[in-house]
Amino acid sequence: MRTRTTAAAATALLLALTACSSSGKPEKITVTVTQTVTAAPGKEADAARTDSALKMGTKKDVVEPENDLHVTVQALAYQQPYKGPQPQPPEDFQGGDTWSTADIKVCNIKGADIHVSQFPWSLAYSDGTTIDITGSSGGDSPKPEFPMDKTLKSGRCARGLIAFPVPSDKRPESLVYEPEGSQPTEWAIPKA
Repeated sequence: MRTRTTAAAATALLLALTACSSSGKPEKITVTVTQTVTAAPGKEADAARTDSALKMGTKKDVVEPENDLHVTVQALAYQQPYKGPQPQPPEDFQGGDTWSTADIKVCNIKGADIHVSQFPWSLAYSDGTTIDITGSSGGDSPKPEFPMDKTLKSGRCARGLIAFPVPSDKRPESLVYEPEGSQPTEWAIPKA
């Protein structure tokens, strides 16, 4: 799903000017002037941003008017280490020595069915490293889990936890949502 934002509106203004031709007769000239107006983000959007990342809990609207689609995506909370029933520690190949979780909610407000998954989500660190989901689900993963692959009809939501294997001595800077073919959206992770 692609995100499109209308940031400018154009207004046309017609001006009639009178000039003299070489024959001395007045000549009517029509000039079209186009003014570009840039829409400023609302105060609510400004307050929700923290260094270009959204504040945890802020809803992100994804609207595609040409497809009559409206979806909201929300990162509700981040927890490190995960404080619920502990799954087995991450395996060496997964990286990290403890589990963290992100509480996610996606709603199909209006339009065609959409598919939701954990795969567009990752963690970003200030040193440029990222941690992706493991692709594992079920078993002793933190519950309730955000779906790995689910169809959402219009008017329905999906909510749950996504687990990340993280190093316990390092905290991510942001939670990133980047569906294929779309620009990433980030939520700032509060300091511990």
